[in-house]
Order: sequence, then structure tokens, then C-alpha cells
Amino acid sequence: MAAFASGLAARSAKRSPTPHLIDTNILRHPKEAAINVPMPVFTPHQDAALSAVAGWLKDKPGSRGTPQLFRLFGYAGTGKTTLAKHVAATADGEVKFAAFTGKAALVMRAKGCYGASTIHSLIYRARESGEETPNFELWDDAPASKAALIVIDECSMVDAELGRDLMSFGVPVLVLGDPAQLPPIAGAGFFTDAEPDAMLTEVHRQARDDPIVRLSMQVRAGERLEPGEYGATSVVRRDAFDPQRALETDQILVGRNATRRAYNTRMRQRRGLDDPLPLAGDKLVCLRNNRRKGLFNGGLWVVAERPTVRRQILKLRLRPDEGAGAKGVKVSVRPECFTGGIEQLEWPQRKKYDEFDFGYVLTVHKAQGSQWDDVVLFDESFVFPDSRERWLYTGITRAAKRLTVVV
Repeated sequence: MAAFASGLAARSAKRSPTPHLIDTNILRHPKEAAINVPMPVFTPHQDAALSAVAGWLKDKPGSRGTPQLFRLFGYAGTGKTTLAKHVAATADGEVKFAAFTGKAALVMRAKGCYGASTIHSLIYRARESGEETPNFELWDDAPASKAALIVIDECSMVDAELGRDLMSFGVPVLVLGDPAQLPPIAGAGFFTDAEPDAMLTEVHRQARDDPIVRLSMQVRAGERLEPGEYGATSVVRRDAFDPQRALETDQILVGRNATRRAYNTRMRQRRGLDDPLPLAGDKLVCLRNNRRKGLFNGGLWVVAERPTVRRQILKLRLRPDEGAGAKGVKVSVRPECFTGGIEQLEWPQRKKYDEFDFGYVLTVHKAQGSQWDDVVLFDESFVFPDSRERWLYTGITRAAKRLTVVV
């Protein structure tokens, strides 16, 4: 990695007096050169960001006062992932890609970030305890320990404990974030509590052709969304929304918890699930971290088999809804999580149980840090007058390929 960065800096010095300015022609991976894959054309803005990353790597992150962490932030469509992939493609050692949630890791892999996983699987392992439910612990020989560079996407969701555990491996960490999104939920934001080292504000030409990016740009500029069709993406009025679309999408997002509960009930009824408590096949969302079990706030799970009840506590066997080979888990949940009233219980009554709710419909706040190919977003931005644009922008950018905004 050091040799790679040194080469970048040497060539940069010949090209411009600007420190560490990168000649993008040398970013071609040897494999790419062998098959003559054309190089992307970087904008001067992107080139400057690459230059800053190269300078950081050249100075051996984590030693001699050089930070172990580099924050590369940018708006949707500015090319954060593209730049991170090019840095990774030229690395001499192994580069690990990861995100807070399994869904976000899936999106990274779809964008060409080979082997992207959750941060959890990168640094923890299941401890052999003889119990059916695994207990996870930080692992000295975890995949992170073998990396020359770790790239983290959707970094705003990482909390202090997870962030410190990741940084404990001493590996250079490049984090990608978007400051136009909502502030992270309480307890998160370990990587976003400082100014970025490089900030991308210019949406590149190809991204402007993406309807989702265009809508996000409109919202960021304070413009109202007009009903219409934009390729596979659309903005529709509520009275024109086809309910069948809600059954077909990967995820529904709303603003208010009252809306979330009502729509979750409706979605379950449409699927023939009329019991107020979870049934086999139900989609659930985790509401509270339990790192020992590998549970993280906002993670999505599916009930694997019919739940049992013991002393009025639900015993659930769950499998991940996020793929990526994650393991199942057994949890104990108070029924009030699903029937209402969990917030009214005192902490001593709650703390020893895990907390979940139905996950067919999520609030945008809960969906931060995740992405889905296909999203239906009910615009309830009026609930957040002080952060309307950021709320709507965050909801729009949860979609990777197809989006329906219901206004």
C-alpha cells in the first residue's frame, strides 16, 4: 500500500505543483491493463479527492501522526463508491469492503465492491459456548486483521463501540458518507463527528441520467417533487397509488411511527397474517443493538418457524433477511413490542430481552444505513419542518434502482 501511494505521489509531483495530485492513468489495475479495459474519466473534483486519499496512504496511516481514518464524503451521484473501488483496485494488499447493515453490503456488492460484508462479520466471530444462539466476540485473526485497507460505506450508522472495535486492528480505514442525509440515530455517528477529509459536491454527468439521483438533487435544492414518470421511478399522488405496488416493492418507508404501525398491520393483513404477534414468515426489524448476538438496530430478519411463548415472553428463531450467508439467531422478545406499550415499560423490565417490530414498513430514520433495489416512499416530510429536505433526500437515496414517491 505504501509503495502504491508513493508511486502516485511521485507521478503527481511531475504533473502539478498541487500536493499528491493523482495522474488517473496510473489507477488502472494490472488486470484491467491486461484486458485493456478503458479507464473512467475523472473530473478535476474527483481527481483532487483521489489525490487527497493518495497523500494519506503515502503518509502511512496510523503512524507518525497520520490519522488511521480518512473521511471521503459526498452527495448521491458524486462517485464516492467509484473512487473507492479505484483506490482498492490499485492496492498491493487485500482490501475489505463493509457496511453497517447487510442490505447496504448487498448494494455495495452490486456496485462492484467485491466481497462486501457487514462490519460485524469483518471483526467478530461466534464464540463456542455450547449454546444454540452464538455469542460473538472481537477476534484478533478476523478478516479485518489481514486487510491492507478497509472501506466502509454508509458510515453514519456506526456507533462508538463498533467503530472503536474496527479501528483496534490498526488497519487504514476509508469511510464513505453523505452529509445531506439526516443526522444519525442516537448513539451512532462515530465516523461523522468531524469534518470530511475530502468532500465531493459535483454530481457527475452519468449520474444525472439516473432518475433517483435527479430527484435527490431537486430535493437538496429545495424544490418540490412533481408527479410524473421518470423511467422506472415515479412520483404519484396518494389517490393514484396502486396498492399492488406496495406488495411488490422491497421496502416501504414512511415518516411517522403511527403510520408505520398502521401500514405494517395492513401489509400483514394483505399477506393473510392476522395474528397481532409474529408468525412464521413475518418480516421483523431489530430495534436495539445486541452485539453479543450479532443484532444491530435497523437489521431485518424473518421469523423462521412458529414462535413459542414461555412466561408471556416470545421465543423466536430468526433468519437474516439480508442474505450474505449470515447466521440465524434465537431471541426472546416482549409481546408489547408488537402489541404496543413497550415504551411505557421501565428499563429493568426491558433490558434482558431483545426488541423487534414488524419490518414491512420502516421509518426513514430507522432505514438510514441501508439501501434496497426497489423502494416505495410515502412523503411525510411535513412532520419534520426543520429537516424536511434532509428527510426526503435520505428516503429517496435508500433506493438503488427503482423508486416510487407517494406525495
